[in-house]
Amino acid sequence: MTTSSACAQDDAGFQAFLQSIRGRALSEGVRPGTFDAVAPTLTYNPRVVELDRQQPEASPTAAIPNFAPYKAQHVDAARIARGRAAYARTRARLARIEAETGVPEEIMVAIWGHETNYGAYTGNFDLPRSLASLAYEGRRRALFTDEFIATLKMIDRGVPRDRLKGSWAGAFGYPQFLPSVYLRLARDGDGDGRADIWSNETDTLASIANYFVNAGWRAGQPWGFAVTLPARFDRSDLKARTTSPRCPRVHDRHSRWRTMAEWRARGVVPQGRGWPGDSVLASLIEPDGPGRTAYLLTGNYRVILDYNCSNFYALSVGLLADEIAR
Repeated sequence: MTTSSACAQDDAGFQAFLQSIRGRALSEGVRPGTFDAVAPTLTYNPRVVELDRQQPEASPTAAIPNFAPYKAQHVDAARIARGRAAYARTRARLARIEAETGVPEEIMVAIWGHETNYGAYTGNFDLPRSLASLAYEGRRRALFTDEFIATLKMIDRGVPRDRLKGSWAGAFGYPQFLPSVYLRLARDGDGDGRADIWSNETDTLASIANYFVNAGWRAGQPWGFAVTLPARFDRSDLKARTTSPRCPRVHDRHSRWRTMAEWRARGVVPQGRGWPGDSVLASLIEPDGPGRTAYLLTGNYRVILDYNCSNFYALSVGLLADEIAR
């Protein structure tokens, strides 16, 4: 079969798939005119399918690399400097949002910095085309079908079609929300009646904070902190006894929960800060193995994982936030 005939076959199957979900989209409130205006204009995009198949979760037994190189790339001097500049520029708005939500100013900025380098790059893939292609391919059909329908709902809410650009996997705007997250959690931070996370810094920061509140952020607790362990630290009773239903490989690297008082009694010493309250619970992670920097992680770290379920991501967000506020 020639390449052109293979593409034609893909596009025919792709359009048939889109028509097969039309009834569901309409039953969920998408206007018929919206579906019928968008779906016929879309073509199958093999590039996004190729990128999806390269993701780490597609190879769950792959070795986990060291954290240090990732940290050096994502908590670097340039990103810290840009974060401090953004922090200073938006300080009045950040303070108001923190007062309303309890989410620290520097955490909001660190998420923004991690996701799009403070808005420098938000992606240029066409969202409806990408999401429809990924749904059609089928590896994660339920997820991407939901997100495709959510994108159509965004159009019905008045989001211009030409704004619907983002990453290959459907995340967009300064905070890289998926369409379903935008519909649930995006917020109008400046009172102009719109939740503009594409170009409005205040709306972006308010939306990030709202996400964290929704995920269970506890005001007044740190995300975690670096610690030094004693030379003969006993790890024999610290293996977690439960398996997380979501991204278990990520959570499997955490120890059992212990109170700060219990960690202190085991000889754990914070690096460069004091202890939170004795009753605050934390788990331990040693991302580069024994003898290297370890971290105690509170429940707020799990909120960062809810945003992106990667230990390297969550640790880097927390460390970047600490540097921005320093």
